[in-house]
Amino acid sequence: MRASELFNLPAHFPFQDFFKKNDYPWDWVAQISQALESFNFKEASKREDISHELTVEGNVFIHPNVKLPPYGYIKGPVYIGAHTELRPGVLIRGNVIVGEKCVLGNACEFKNCLLMDSVQVPHFNYIGDSILGTGAHFGAGAITANLRLDHQPVSIKLGKEKISTKYKKLGALVGELAEIGCNAVLQPGTILAPKSAVGPCLPFGGYLDEGKSVFMPRGQER
Repeated sequence: MRASELFNLPAHFPFQDFFKKNDYPWDWVAQISQALESFNFKEASKREDISHELTVEGNVFIHPNVKLPPYGYIKGPVYIGAHTELRPGVLIRGNVIVGEKCVLGNACEFKNCLLMDSVQVPHFNYIGDSILGTGAHFGAGAITANLRLDHQPVSIKLGKEKISTKYKKLGALVGELAEIGCNAVLQPGTILAPKSAVGPCLPFGGYLDEGKSVFMPRGQER
């Protein structure tokens, strides 16, 4: 599997050298910190209209027309693209790249993740060590689990094939226009192909084909 099967990196991102189409998609997660290290935060324009209750620490770029919340916490390195909306109580914990026209919602937490354009994560979500393709949408309370209970390296399951990523922490790789229902839990190493859907309140792991939907736990389908 190649990253190009799940994602198209937006042309406006200043990180083209770090996310290659022929890479394994899970290796993009490891590239996030390196991509941000390459960005010249010192030459980037600074926001002057930040509320005193919105804490911003470290190297952070926020596009001038990003809608800011009255309170929240952002710790760099972070890059946030144009026309994105940050809602009250957002928690951004570093190594986060966000594209244009995204929604990072109230009481949502983000850590070591890449969100492309028009991604919506609006209510009580956790996104960690994950890649979200353009147009992906998370329902309220849906999260990406990024650590196995036994703390062993995360494996990727593609059909009968099992690939060790050697990463102890790896969340989900969510393809373009994928939908995740309210309170769903994407298990470590989950891959959702473009336009796939996971129903509400489901724990889901493994791989879901393009355009496919799952609304019951595996083995209980009718």
